[in-house]
Amino acid sequence: MPELPEVETVRRGLVPVMEGAVIARADVNRPDLRWPFPLDMAARLTGQKVVGLRRRSKYILADLQSGETLLIHLGMSGRMLISGDPLGQFVHDHPAAEKHDHVVFHMANGARITFNDPRRFGAMDLFATVGADDHALLAKLGPEPLGNTFDESYLADALAGRNTPIKSALLDQRIIAGLGNIYVCEALFRAGISPLRKAGQISARRAAALVPVIRDVLNDAIEAGGSSLRDFKQASGELGYFQHSFDVYGREGQPCRRDGCGRTIRRVVQSGRSSFYCGKCQR
Repeated sequence: MPELPEVETVRRGLVPVMEGAVIARADVNRPDLRWPFPLDMAARLTGQKVVGLRRRSKYILADLQSGETLLIHLGMSGRMLISGDPLGQFVHDHPAAEKHDHVVFHMANGARITFNDPRRFGAMDLFATVGADDHALLAKLGPEPLGNTFDESYLADALAGRNTPIKSALLDQRIIAGLGNIYVCEALFRAGISPLRKAGQISARRAAALVPVIRDVLNDAIEAGGSSLRDFKQASGELGYFQHSFDVYGREGQPCRRDGCGRTIRRVVQSGRSSFYCGKCQR
């Protein structure tokens, strides 16, 4: 499932052709994805200007001139692909419709944005912009790891007394919004913290040091266009490249990349998720 860097990469790709532009027509080609689409979604989107395009956790939020916000979740295999870009940033002509093109935005500027989702775990919702933070999917989310409210004292307090492994704590969206398995594994490696260590055993000093590491990992991934392991593509149709920089994720049995280590990367299953780490470099 796309994590924060992939969703942010898609959002940034959509901004030049979607933000400030009008949805001339919206085609909704099926009644549902993960759950039913909102009532009259196509009609409510058609003719609306997108006044802002933002991200919250792993959701893209398009604020409309009508006072409603469109929430987009990519799910496991969802893609937002741009064609016919009038700004000349993309060379793709409008492709022929495909089987899994479930929602298509025909922009008044000539661009077309297609939501394609073969596995149909994605989702969209449409609701009032005022009070959007109270939406069921957003209300319980923790702070953004790239935002100002996520700081050293916050993380130290959030981890204090917790008996769960640090890996599980960092994946808890109520503690930090948007982190997923890949980037937690990578951040813990860079910070030298074992995913097996209890969150409450992490000292305030080590918790504080983890904050800039998390930010650096996310920013590096965004700069690389995210990670393409299976289905993810940027809005331009290009793949992400951060997977070529993984230190531990997916590298079970391969040598640790830290100079002088000499050990191999291990894998352990925690709460149904694979954790990759170096038993020597991470304590």
